[in-house]
Amino acid sequence: MYNHRSNLILGFHGCDESVRDSLLMKPNKILPSEKPYDWLGHGVYFWENNYERAFQWAKDKEKRGDIKKASVIGAVLSLDYCLDFTDSRFIEMIQSYYSLMELSYNLFEKELPKNKDLKFDTYKDKIIRELDCSVIEYMHQKISEARDIEIQEKGFSDYKIFDSARGIFTEGGPAFPGAGIQSKNHIQICIRNLNCIKGFFMPRTEIIFSK
Repeated sequence: MYNHRSNLILGFHGCDESVRDSLLMKPNKILPSEKPYDWLGHGVYFWENNYERAFQWAKDKEKRGDIKKASVIGAVLSLDYCLDFTDSRFIEMIQSYYSLMELSYNLFEKELPKNKDLKFDTYKDKIIRELDCSVIEYMHQKISEARDIEIQEKGFSDYKIFDSARGIFTEGGPAFPGAGIQSKNHIQICIRNLNCIKGFFMPRTEIIFSK
C-alpha cells in the first residue's frame, strides 16, 4: 500500500558528452546497463539529486580513458513500484531470495558470486558487486516467473514487477578524521521500466538570483 513512489524526482547520469547529446536528441534510444556487477541490478543508473557526484564519476572514467569527455545529463524520474533498500520490507525480501539462491547454488554445487574490491580502491568498498547484482536479478527473475504462472492459471497475478530500485551507499573513506560520514555517500537509482524516465534535460549553471 505504501510502497509506490509517486513523486517526481531529479536524477543525474554521468557519461561521455556524446552520450549526453544523443539522449537529448533521441530520448527514446536508451541503453540499460547489464553489467554483472551493477549495484542495484540491471537498468539505467542515476545519482539521486546529485549533479556533482555524477560529474566526478564521469571525470574519474575520463582519467582512466574509459570515456573521452566527461559530462552529465539530468532526468526527471518517477520510481513507481520501487525496490527501495531504505525500506525494511524490501531488505527482508532480498534476504529471503538470497537464501533461495544459496540453496539453488548448493544443490548444483556452484560457488556463489562475490563482491570484490578494485585494486585502486584504498578503502576496500567492494565496488564490484557481483553478488548483490546476482541476487537482485535472481529475485526479479523468480518474481516474473511466478507472475507468469499465476496469470496462466488464474488470469491475473498478485505478484508485482519492480519499476525501479533505490539504495543508499557509503564509500570513499571518512569525510574527516574519525567521521562516520563517508566522503562519497550517495543515493543511487536504477530504472528498470524506461517509462519511469519522463524526460532528459541539460543541467543549468546556477545563477545569483539577487542580481
